[in-house]
Amino acid sequence: MKKIEWKISIKLFPTVLQWFLNFCLVILAFILSFLLLKEIVEFFKILLLRDSSDYTLFLANILLFFLYFEFITMIVKYFKDDYHFPLRYFLYIGITAMVRLIIVDHEHPLDTLIFSLVILILIICYFIINLTPLERPKRSQLFNKNEEN
Repeated sequence: MKKIEWKISIKLFPTVLQWFLNFCLVILAFILSFLLLKEIVEFFKILLLRDSSDYTLFLANILLFFLYFEFITMIVKYFKDDYHFPLRYFLYIGITAMVRLIIVDHEHPLDTLIFSLVILILIICYFIINLTPLERPKRSQLFNKNEEN
């Protein structure tokens, strides 16, 4: 009797964690959506109220907008792809964040060079990912046998 209860609780635990994760991601998506709308308001403030010669601030806000957008897109993709985060989206976010850092903080040449090298590494990683197949690998026979027991 206790062995059956233990098996049920072991199978129930990942389901409960998955529901908790999904709930937290939905909350995060709403927060990011709010921040995305707030960034649109900032665009209008920069364009209409401030001197339009500050292109660095405007470009930094555009890249921040894309960061919010990419995170929301990644959450949507997570739910559409059966609870899987594609690695490509993390690379997109990393490249965008590094470009934003170069635009905003470009006073130190060594930092800019390091940020550029990070972008190069992320692009190489993206190239390597594109060489690999898009499908998930099949589970090995070892795992299938353990699940049957």
